[in-house]
Amino acid sequence: MIPDDLDRLVDKLDLESKVRLLTGATVWRTAAEPAIGLEPMVTSDGPAGVRGEGWDERRTSLSLPSATALAATWDESLAMAIGELLAVEARRKGVHVVLAPTLNLHRSPLGGRHFECYSEDPLLTGRIGAAVIRGIQSRGVAATAKHYVANESETDRLTLDARVDERTLREVYLAPFEAAVQAGVWVVMSAYNGVNGATMSENGLLAEPLKGEWGFDGVVVSDWGAVRSTVASARAAQDLAMPGPEGPWGEALVTAVRAGEVPESAIDDKVRRLLRLAARVGALPRSPAPSVVGLSPGDLSPDGLSPDGLSPDGLSPGGPDDRQDRALLRRTVAASTVLLRNEGDLLPLVPARLTRVAVIGPNAARPRTQGAGSAGVYPESLVTPLEGLRTALNGHAEVRHADGVTFGGAPVPLDSATARNPRTGENGLLVRLLDAAGTEIHAEHRFTGRLLEPGGPIHRAVTVEVRALVRPDRAGLWHVAAAGWGRLELAVDGRIVIDETVPRHTDDPATVHLAPPYRTEGVTLEAGREVEIVMRRELVPGGGRACVLAAAPAAADPAAELAAAVELAGSSDVAVVVVGTTEQAESEGVDRETLTLPEGQDELVRAVAAANPATVVVVNSGGPVAMPWRQEVAAVLVGWFPGEEGGNGLADVLLGRAEPGGRLPTTWADRALVPAVPEHGVLEYAEGPHIGYRGWLREQEPPAYWFGHGLGYTTWRYEGLWAPERIASDRPVRVRVMVRNTGPRAGREVVQIYLSRPRDRARPVRWLAGFAAVTAESGERAEAVVELPARAFQHWAGAWCTAEGEVTVHAGRSAADLPLEAVITVSYS
Repeated sequence: MIPDDLDRLVDKLDLESKVRLLTGATVWRTAAEPAIGLEPMVTSDGPAGVRGEGWDERRTSLSLPSATALAATWDESLAMAIGELLAVEARRKGVHVVLAPTLNLHRSPLGGRHFECYSEDPLLTGRIGAAVIRGIQSRGVAATAKHYVANESETDRLTLDARVDERTLREVYLAPFEAAVQAGVWVVMSAYNGVNGATMSENGLLAEPLKGEWGFDGVVVSDWGAVRSTVASARAAQDLAMPGPEGPWGEALVTAVRAGEVPESAIDDKVRRLLRLAARVGALPRSPAPSVVGLSPGDLSPDGLSPDGLSPDGLSPGGPDDRQDRALLRRTVAASTVLLRNEGDLLPLVPARLTRVAVIGPNAARPRTQGAGSAGVYPESLVTPLEGLRTALNGHAEVRHADGVTFGGAPVPLDSATARNPRTGENGLLVRLLDAAGTEIHAEHRFTGRLLEPGGPIHRAVTVEVRALVRPDRAGLWHVAAAGWGRLELAVDGRIVIDETVPRHTDDPATVHLAPPYRTEGVTLEAGREVEIVMRRELVPGGGRACVLAAAPAAADPAAELAAAVELAGSSDVAVVVVGTTEQAESEGVDRETLTLPEGQDELVRAVAAANPATVVVVNSGGPVAMPWRQEVAAVLVGWFPGEEGGNGLADVLLGRAEPGGRLPTTWADRALVPAVPEHGVLEYAEGPHIGYRGWLREQEPPAYWFGHGLGYTTWRYEGLWAPERIASDRPVRVRVMVRNTGPRAGREVVQIYLSRPRDRARPVRWLAGFAAVTAESGERAEAVVELPARAFQHWAGAWCTAEGEVTVHAGRSAADLPLEAVITVSYS
């Protein structure tokens, strides 16, 4: 319940108090105001899960399928259920505001953060995003529509200026955010980038259309560090600057208001919105409060952590173990898996016909379950493809694994499986904070050598030290590595092997705080002889706290690795090859240079397929990859970044326990039509509205797989399309499509409706206007009723307009496979 006297609460505050509320109290918390009963609100990254405040692997979270996977379900009810699960996780961790969903589009397949965005199409993105928002907010937790707007590039993302014409902005990039506002979203996040000459925290688009035309009554929060001015951003419709407590507002904004540079009425509106949000999430009196166990702001270190390094949620190590939640995640994996190819109906596999299954590829045993960057979580456990198949085929067939290739790059961080704490002997690592004299001021046991936020009184520390005992399982050359900004030192059994000062070369927070550069050195170790590895990094201003200690044996002989995989494949009934991207190839903060799979995986697939014609390839990525071997293998599945239940969900699909329900939310091709990287700080959206499948429809050569494509374990025939012959210009339209299941088993079909106006060259060749899913048993018919909103027939010309004349309605299973057509005449009468 929202108090009806927000104005009275605002009036009780003096200018200094009001301005103080508009900057975060910590990295993740807003400020409290006891005078009016306002409690702090806690924010947390989404959308792959709710991490809570700070980064600590001891506080685990449910790891959800990536946003691309969720969009691939084309299922709003499932998306809403995932949103509800995010809200439950938020409540468990004392979080009021989840920083999800991400509503930016897949403008170019080279975009590095596709895994966090839904699709290339504004309608699909808007509908899935709106469903997630409804799910999150149904439990009294705020969702955040981000990053408003035109935030489709990671290169120079803090400073680039996106040049987008007004029609393209309205019809394409603003459309998902408009859908979010219509769904009632409570928070919108302004992006780092600029649009048409003005950075988004100062951009007029925050006022119009967001708060004016659309009527958004919530809070505009900045991306972390995106507010860079005092007067310009405060005069804009930007409401909350995060993080805190430092920032460009504060005392400088108080001075600006008193000097008449910023009207106090603008400050009052921002505070009013903040209080409305607090009431909605239970941080104001007379509203049901989430269960937040915590400390007072004065008990927190600057990052929002309590003195012992645990978050104020009070949770002990360990996380959820709810069978219903895991069942939902497992079901979502199957529902999002896209079957691109299935020659000879190899899939589903029949366990009774299998004696040996080869599972090949590094990603089979060490998959990417989530994308790299700020949205990462720490799952308590995860099921790999190898584990999922071994469990599912236990008692039926032998499942053996070979890597086939070895990924290069930095060594893997040490963890509880590879290191011991030299002080306690427990599996894990010892982390110490040292003062200027080298005296220990804090020590803790950790489970990973990738420490983004060491616990304890970090603000008093000068050095972070990480110690681990490692017992090599093989003799020879090992690579040891350390990462961090500032002075970096690494020693093996007391011998210093790295001593270097690493200067910071970027302001991008994803790099500064999450991905400091590695320094690597080779050392010769004896098998079975335990060594102590110690890294120290200096804490420097602006250098974050992240540090990494890693060690791994030198890569095996590539030819021997490949030969072992080929031999295993040739002696097995079926070979399942799991290929995918690496953190270096697909991550927040970095756009991709190529769609080619890294590290010789294409050669691996071809070699395995030559040895065994019954080869299934599973793609473990967040966005499109090139697949030059796609015609050489029997089956291809896209498994995305599937979250912690990925292995079980994949096994369900491979063995036919569940149908691969996914349809591509983005066109998959071997090349990109538009660039992801700006030139001289400017990214021209010169293609206008023709992104993704819209652009490919204007090309002579088709892509590998069209937007909307996806096979199941049955087949469908499109038998009829019914649409009104004439419609008014401002009314939604309902069309009906009759389909028949012509295959051997029950299934689900996503019926897609596209519109076209062949005589209007300003419009795309076709555009998605609606979709609906149906299910039917073998031989049965099903009718899909698809609602087409009035906006689907409109274009932007300073206002929303509908051109009279004929519109062709296309029905089918992808942007290019559309067997049915009808013509509608649009008129004003």
